[in-house]
Amino acid sequence: MKSDIHPNYRPVVFMDASADFSFLTRSTIETDETIEWEDGNTYPLAKVDISSASHPFFTGTMKIVDTAGRVERFERRYGRRRKDADEAEASE
Repeated sequence: MKSDIHPNYRPVVFMDASADFSFLTRSTIETDETIEWEDGNTYPLAKVDISSASHPFFTGTMKIVDTAGRVERFERRYGRRRKDADEAEASE
């Protein structure tokens, strides 16, 4: 292996705050935050929005997770058109 070209591969804690779920794995992600893990060691902390503990596919519940306002923007653009088309078909 060449020296100084590979990223630092180390243990990192990923935390899903919405589900109060954390797991320790290895990663190359860079982060400034740290956390003390269950084994008493301190590891870098990476916060995530969605994990297997909160994703609808794994939990079996349907909830819309929208952090950037994309759902509302989509409904503003296309939701009205669909409703108008349904009303036009119903009046015929």
